[in-house]
Amino acid sequence: MERFTQQMVDQIFSYGELGFQEVETSRYLVGVLRKHGFEVREGISGMPTAWMASWGSGKPIIALGSDIDGIPQASQKPGVAYRDPLVEGAPGHGEGHNSGQAVIITAAIAVKKVMEREKIPGTLRIWPGVAEELVAGKAYFVRDGFFRDVDVTLFTHVASNLATGYGDAGGTGLVSVEYSFLGETAHAAGAPWRGKSALDAVELMNVGWNYRREHLRLPHRSHYVIRNGGDQPNVVPRTASVWYYFRDIDYPKIMELWEIGNRMAEGAALMTNTRIDSVRVLGAAWPRHFNRPVAEAMTKNIEQVGLPAWSEADQQMARAVQRELNVEEQGLDTTLAPLGTGVRPEDNRGGGSDDIGDISWVVPTVTLRFPSNIPNLPGHHWSNAISMATPIAHKGATAGAKV
Repeated sequence: MERFTQQMVDQIFSYGELGFQEVETSRYLVGVLRKHGFEVREGISGMPTAWMASWGSGKPIIALGSDIDGIPQASQKPGVAYRDPLVEGAPGHGEGHNSGQAVIITAAIAVKKVMEREKIPGTLRIWPGVAEELVAGKAYFVRDGFFRDVDVTLFTHVASNLATGYGDAGGTGLVSVEYSFLGETAHAAGAPWRGKSALDAVELMNVGWNYRREHLRLPHRSHYVIRNGGDQPNVVPRTASVWYYFRDIDYPKIMELWEIGNRMAEGAALMTNTRIDSVRVLGAAWPRHFNRPVAEAMTKNIEQVGLPAWSEADQQMARAVQRELNVEEQGLDTTLAPLGTGVRPEDNRGGGSDDIGDISWVVPTVTLRFPSNIPNLPGHHWSNAISMATPIAHKGATAGAKV
């Protein structure tokens, strides 16, 4: 099975597709699952690259999931300890989402064989985290009832150690919103007074939000990118849009940030004599909250499996990447992380979000973090792709599957 796991890790790495574009990735995974006796329903929840695979019957129903999308501009040759893209400017697996499906599919096939041999009742379901980087998929699975009869969800995510936890997982929830403004074109040099610049509205909204940052709470995170800023400098832009993530640690605070953003947009439109053309929610996620009994049971397996036996070549690779990034050259972890027991208000919590949070509030859920990546890397970065089709990733995914 180790060879099978390695092949999946490397094959999915070769695709490196962005959210909602995971066409080759999903085609490959669906083929693997059908070959091993799973029934697969494709195109679920209106998403062409989403699917739900199932084998067995009766209770318990165990759902295993992991994300599959890549990161923009994260193309990278594996095993090369400096920036060397496979294709310049292309997406890649800069968060290691090529490895998680290998973990859960390997585990599911092994469990399936035991269930068949011992005539154990139960149902295994496998599903992909589509467009997790856009935080735009899992809420629709919940909405459409795919977890209504599930007894437990076992999720996986790449990390640099082998660990799980329960309670408040840290991080944030979020709402992802695109604001589009509508103005009027004019010759930017010949008659600029006749134009109404939608780009000015975008820029004024961003300026207003940046002044607002001084008055935001510590757990808050927010970021934006301009999606459309006009076509060319000599034409006053009629249309422009900006995409925001508003993050905080609970639903009321997230909604408060969104309302502030809406007022900023209204003010920017008023100042520029433009109008808001649309406010589109592109995605959202609840903060994550994981189940204690399941996490404690998983920890017993983690302690039995332990971290991989890293070779000296593995450690040299890790230290070389850390040296390239000017961070501590600690190499790969050799001591298991403790069971996470939830983040307290005074703890230093991360700012990231994951829509597994939506599932964690409707069915007992835990996330297994498995050691296929290198410690101290920035995340969402080309360096995070370096190890992801090397023996480091293969050994880490194999350990995760054993758990």
